[in-house]
Amino acid sequence: MNLPNYFLADLPPEATLSPAMITEACQTLKRNRERYLAGRSTEQLVNVLSDVAAAWRQPDNPFRKLALELGPAETGFSVETLKRGLDGFFRQLTRENLQALLVQEFGDVRRLDALTATEGERKLSRAAMAVGPEFLVHIAAGNIPNPTWMSINLGLLTRSAQFVKCASGSAFLPRLLAHSLYEADSKLGACLEIAEWRGGNAALESVLFGEADCVTATGSDDALAAIRSRLPVKTRFLGYGHRVSFGFVAREVLSRSNVPRVAARVADDVVAWNQLGCLSPHVLYAQPGGEVPPDQFAESLADELERREQIEPRGELPTAHAAAIASRRGIYEVRAAHSPETLMWHSRESTAWTVVFEADPRFQVSCLNRFIYVKPVKDLTELLQHAEVVRGQVSTVGLAASEHQAEELAIQLARWGVTRVCPLGQMQNPPLTWRHDGRPALGDLVSWTEMEL
Repeated sequence: MNLPNYFLADLPPEATLSPAMITEACQTLKRNRERYLAGRSTEQLVNVLSDVAAAWRQPDNPFRKLALELGPAETGFSVETLKRGLDGFFRQLTRENLQALLVQEFGDVRRLDALTATEGERKLSRAAMAVGPEFLVHIAAGNIPNPTWMSINLGLLTRSAQFVKCASGSAFLPRLLAHSLYEADSKLGACLEIAEWRGGNAALESVLFGEADCVTATGSDDALAAIRSRLPVKTRFLGYGHRVSFGFVAREVLSRSNVPRVAARVADDVVAWNQLGCLSPHVLYAQPGGEVPPDQFAESLADELERREQIEPRGELPTAHAAAIASRRGIYEVRAAHSPETLMWHSRESTAWTVVFEADPRFQVSCLNRFIYVKPVKDLTELLQHAEVVRGQVSTVGLAASEHQAEELAIQLARWGVTRVCPLGQMQNPPLTWRHDGRPALGDLVSWTEMEL
């Protein structure tokens, strides 16, 4: 299958983008939105998005086949990792889930269609309508595709023309989604643009930012600050900065019969997108006092990651990333040789996976790509004391605990500042209704018009 040249990202590598090309693209998107998107009903859009998602899950879908055929070379992810990632994302985009998201965000699935009222609003003689931005710009990170895919879907629901600027070399998967939308509904696809260039191109980005009503960006805190400083005062900005995640295993679940199951769930979170997302765990904390101590649990996790490498290999890494893992391993080899409080297990003759156990409970940032720390803590209170260095930057905590204990732990985590708590094994699979970084996914994009009856 050869992709037609519908988007700027489809141009050959030697093509050079100019400010005039960006201006023309933005103006075309705005005209197309007025003609083809602004008047669409929510029901129509939900049907298109859910149908496209269902198609992506079919083995014979041409866009899925292209993602699996060319994806390893384009992205560095193995075929098996891509399959897991595609299925996990598109499984969420059903009609029922999209409608549930609209009701959660707006109180009524028709809020983007007309003035509507909830029961409470009717008692107060009020109605309201949510209105999306005319022109929405996304500055996408290049690590995993999920945030960009989600941004595109949310932007279409709000009837916004969209320009997606991808990091250099990372447009492959966003392009495929855009082409699949174009094939399903060409008029809808004409309201979307995909381009890529190295960040910091002031000539292109100044033009793009000047056209935008709302800009979303995912990246480092420094990158977000730089983008914010260049936006016009009138432009809304939604930044998703650096976030980390970790897991916690309570002693009650560390029985010999249960440990293989818990280790498999942790491995799910480490293997998904090769641990590169903000929702991936850097550290797995485990309570001593269970039938299986934390160091033995770490060994069980290492066994599971070795098994996963046989059926779901990580894939090749750039030389610099592999060198970083080898260097980090060297540090812990020395420590393990001199102290019983440090242990390490890793794949042989490759950097495919690494498990480090150390008694020091301080939070440690992983070098990712299936490199995970296991650390003992007596309870969640001690864990949070040692994670204070990343307080305010924690996205997700994965839990393995008894049902009655899990709710108490979640309340403690919420008061500390964690915005999402989930079972281990689901860290990289948030529900469609997830409030990203504790904020409403659709609600932050729209403005409201209220009518007093």
